[in-house]
Amino acid sequence: MRLWNLHPRYLDARGLVALWREALLAQAVLCGDTRGYRNHPQLLRFREHGNPGAAIARYLSVIHAESAGRGYRFDAGRVRSNDDAAPIAVARGQVQYEWEHLLAKLATRDPERHRKWTHLKRPRTHPLFRVVPGGVAAWERPGHDGRGGGGVWHGAASVR
Repeated sequence: MRLWNLHPRYLDARGLVALWREALLAQAVLCGDTRGYRNHPQLLRFREHGNPGAAIARYLSVIHAESAGRGYRFDAGRVRSNDDAAPIAVARGQVQYEWEHLLAKLATRDPERHRKWTHLKRPRTHPLFRVVPGGVAAWERPGHDGRGGGGVWHGAASVR
């Protein structure tokens, strides 16, 4: 599961569809509709939000808007209450890590999109997130993205 902090505009078609599916699964988990994935590290930032259901609904609504702009037909009816959710802080280092990870994926999956974005140094984040100073999130799992790092999960309490 990858719930990008990056704005969904940067994703290729495959990535956007996967993000929609995974965010719907996250919504089901956060709303108690499924028992699987309850402890997935990608869900921590939503669980720590004052209103996890509203946060994931806001996350999904932006993905839906991006998909509609591309002419896709994602079902907006699957998004639950979209109350105004307060922003979630994301460290600059995490955004940079995800940007490099996405560019590596785009280089093989969608070279044209890769060329379009490769020179961008400060990508926009999803509107739910507010960038703050800091490194890669502790819940990130380097090595599970095919770029090395040993695949060691360092817990969820801090950034490294």
